[in-house]
Amino acid sequence: MERSFKEEVEKLKLGEGAVFHGEGILAVTKALLQSGVSYVGGYQGAPVSHMMDVLNDARDILDELGVHVETNASEAGAAAMLGASINYPLRGAVTFKSTVGTNVASDALSNLASAGVKGGALVVLGEDYGEGASIIQERSHAFAMKSQMWLLDPRPSLPKIVEMVEKGFELSEASSTPVLLELRIRACHVQGSFVTRANRAARYSRRSVLENPDFDFGRISLPPATYAQEKHKIEVRWPAAVRFIREHALNEVFPGERDDVGILCQGGMYNAVIRALQQLGLADPFGAARIPIYCMNVTYPLVPEEIVAFCAGKREVLVVEEGQPAYLEDAILATLRRHEVNGVKVLGKGVLPMAGEYTGEVMLAGVAKFLGAEARLAELVAPKQKAAALLGEPLPTRPPGFCVGCPERPVFAAMKLVEKDLGKYHVSADIGCHTFSTLPPFNIGHTVLGYGLGLASNSAVNPMFGRRSVTIMGDGGFWHNGLTSGVANAVFNKDDGILVIMKNGYSSATGTQELPSSPQHSAHKAPDMSIERALRGLGVGWMRTVHTYHVGEMKKTLTDAMTTDYHALKVIIADGECQLERQRKLRPQVAAALARGERTVRVKYGVDEDTCTGDHSCIRLSGCPTLTVKDNPDPLRRDPVATVIDGCVGCGLCGENAHAATLCPSFYRAEVIQNPTLLDRALHGLRGLFVPA
Repeated sequence: MERSFKEEVEKLKLGEGAVFHGEGILAVTKALLQSGVSYVGGYQGAPVSHMMDVLNDARDILDELGVHVETNASEAGAAAMLGASINYPLRGAVTFKSTVGTNVASDALSNLASAGVKGGALVVLGEDYGEGASIIQERSHAFAMKSQMWLLDPRPSLPKIVEMVEKGFELSEASSTPVLLELRIRACHVQGSFVTRANRAARYSRRSVLENPDFDFGRISLPPATYAQEKHKIEVRWPAAVRFIREHALNEVFPGERDDVGILCQGGMYNAVIRALQQLGLADPFGAARIPIYCMNVTYPLVPEEIVAFCAGKREVLVVEEGQPAYLEDAILATLRRHEVNGVKVLGKGVLPMAGEYTGEVMLAGVAKFLGAEARLAELVAPKQKAAALLGEPLPTRPPGFCVGCPERPVFAAMKLVEKDLGKYHVSADIGCHTFSTLPPFNIGHTVLGYGLGLASNSAVNPMFGRRSVTIMGDGGFWHNGLTSGVANAVFNKDDGILVIMKNGYSSATGTQELPSSPQHSAHKAPDMSIERALRGLGVGWMRTVHTYHVGEMKKTLTDAMTTDYHALKVIIADGECQLERQRKLRPQVAAALARGERTVRVKYGVDEDTCTGDHSCIRLSGCPTLTVKDNPDPLRRDPVATVIDGCVGCGLCGENAHAATLCPSFYRAEVIQNPTLLDRALHGLRGLFVPA
């Protein structure tokens, strides 16, 4: 199922004074156990997907400590789980992807922040911002400001990350406020070491239960309690948080020999700042910089006294804040003006880009401009410019696409064939692997509005077109939000659309975590939850299940859905297990069979070079990475021929497409037999009499 961390989780057992070596997410998990957490939950999403995988693989350790672990149905469910900390001294943590996950969880987070907490409540956010992000370009900072939750942005160093997890719980309890801890992808995977402390069992847990419920109307988010809660936030909680941050030195000042300039940066940007200074000759290999740095491991709330003290007497300071709006830069400018710190020039956006990820190159250029080191910058970039000139044109871009043998690719091939027959139609896409359909060669999908929201986004489009529109949804999106916001809404409103559910069995895009309808489940998950039964229970009357690799049958079913006289929601379940998971299960089984000397059969597809015309419509209708071209072996023909390379997993899509689309008959299917029997050898010899090798 999910990626296994069975070996790595053994590090979570390390006791007092041992040395942990590993990556960021595992260190965060160890810090939770050292903090005496009572319960942990979450929903998978990059770049923190594997935190839930680690927790699931560490259940024996968590059971020993009495820690309750839950894989939540959505980020909203995870955030609501933190309600256990409102009335009781229970430390709880949840994790999910930001900002899309925070959007989903915002209702629960707002109510949690309003009521306040007794036990420490920590939300570990995967801050997915920048060029490598798979989502909209937004930051978590606005959520912290909106709901008055404190935002930690630790310096990407394992000791500091662990410290901020532990101090995050203390800060939460000292100010009765939930705390957000954001980790960029580099922090999640940074390698390092730290000295461990012993894991700590919580005062109250599954092994030491609460006795009596605690009721306090003041903690209910209803007027007039909400008015008092808001007042308490500003007059009590905020000052308590600022005091705790200052007294425990959560932010760091790194002194430098220059006193006329300085850099204020988010904690997560510290390593990039140091690297830029090293390249400019202003920091040594160990990170000691000549330029003073104020590293904000807490980016909300800010500590005015620390900002004033750092900036006083300086000529210029640079605020390194990734993304926009410039919340920190504006707040620092206001703080200095409010405290009448005159004479210091604050630079930020302008020297550095307004938006976008602050990569190494971007940071180097900005810091060089701030420090007047353009000459040194020119020396550093000259070799790259020379190399680019020698190489000439850059390599063509390669858009991301489906994995080899992906069961979702055949569905979009069928959709293209239906489009050819019936004309173009609107397609509402959704979040998941299937979003790759919006890229070449399919270019299918007109809108993406959120996880599980494809069908809801189709509700106004469908009645505006002369033909039915189609929605694509994954089984992960179905259980996350699609069941209620999509299907229930469409049935209730008698929408006449078509929904295609990609039932590949897993939350594949985030690392193949289990879903309620996965083909098999871990012992701690409920079995036999069915998409089909859920749809029937909601009143869906037109439903078909089609194996995804049967392109012709899928094309016919889509055509039927587009042309039927049935005027209500029509659902097609495209059933095909994620090929990655299928191969992970098959390969060990095949290897074991071969080791035992048993007969095994592997299917492989190929292209007859003499028959191939060089039209390549097969490639345009598939996009499979193993279906490519090679030079034509016939000296009288110039067009390259199609070929299937060794990565082929034998899914059969190329042959199915050739049949369903009435393409050239150049594809062949072969069976590769290992450890053949006497009958196999006899048949091979017989065939050899009629078919020359």
